[in-house]
Amino acid sequence: MPFLYQTFYNFRNLKNDTLDLSNKEIYFVGQNGQGKSNILESLYYAAYGISFRTHQDAQIVKKGEKDFSINAFYKNGEDSSQKISVIFENGKKRIEKNGKKIQDRKELINTIPCILFCHDDMRFATGEPECRRFFIDQSLTLYDSLYIDDMRNYKKVLKSRNLILKSKQYEMLEVYDGQLAGYGLVIQDKRKKAIFQFNQIFGKIFEDITGISGVQIVYEPSWKVQNATGENFFPATQDIVSLLLSRRAQDQLMETTMSGPHRDKIFFVKDGQNFIQTASTGQCRLISLLLRVAQAIYYTRATGLKPVLLMDDVLLELDPDKRARLTGMLPEYEQLFCTFLPGEPYQRYMHDTTKVYTIEKGEWHEG
Repeated sequence: MPFLYQTFYNFRNLKNDTLDLSNKEIYFVGQNGQGKSNILESLYYAAYGISFRTHQDAQIVKKGEKDFSINAFYKNGEDSSQKISVIFENGKKRIEKNGKKIQDRKELINTIPCILFCHDDMRFATGEPECRRFFIDQSLTLYDSLYIDDMRNYKKVLKSRNLILKSKQYEMLEVYDGQLAGYGLVIQDKRKKAIFQFNQIFGKIFEDITGISGVQIVYEPSWKVQNATGENFFPATQDIVSLLLSRRAQDQLMETTMSGPHRDKIFFVKDGQNFIQTASTGQCRLISLLLRVAQAIYYTRATGLKPVLLMDDVLLELDPDKRARLTGMLPEYEQLFCTFLPGEPYQRYMHDTTKVYTIEKGEWHEG
């Protein structure tokens, strides 16, 4: 599962060459804009067949070129070496595993599981509800291929239902309501269980770093059904169909589906209050970092596998004490890749197994 080496061809500004990745920890050091993040992007791209920086593969091609490719060689078992290739040519992407074309990116799950830490993670704390939904969904799709199908099916039905609402063909809603309820309840149940597991991890590590206790993640599903005494209970499909029917007038007025997992909310709460509303910028940054730590632990507990950690300039905004605490409490990993600016004290975090590459204008050399 760990990377052994990777080859590049016209991938952003990186030189067309082979990069040795066989160490347990590898640090990429260089000024901004030299290619450090491009290397992490290539590793993520090999692991999942998609970039974490753009949805347009054509934007990855080196300036002046038309195609690109990467080949990731990784260790599988004690002695076995395997290869994942991602080729973009003639405007189309092709992914191969050991020379065999992959039909669906979900086939890559658990091949080289990567947990990415990046500056944009701040949105998990301070962004819109969809950002936190994305984080939980991503945590589940890291290992549960069925959840990928659940999400795809739900989105497909949701899109059809919204088209019906816009076209005012209301007689067809009954059919789609049952499908939406069925797929949506599966998503809601898995999110609820995932957030319960996250709370066993996140609160403790946040307290260990900050000294602040009692911070929890609270899940508020859009679909809530109460019994005769006013208590919420986990509904059946027919309960949600009835709920959708009771809200149909609003959906018709807005010409869109106003309830369902796509409207779920997730909060960070302390003492019954929304913690983010009073948290400092530094605390919000820590929340985003520690969510990734919790994600790695959650993944390992779910699968028994250790992930590869990709950390892209995420320690810059932490004071030295919190940097030391965070690096000292990183979860077990198969490999660790970090980017640093030249002035950062990265030597403090090194191990005997750490290799350092200096990156300049898309080229690298040791030391």
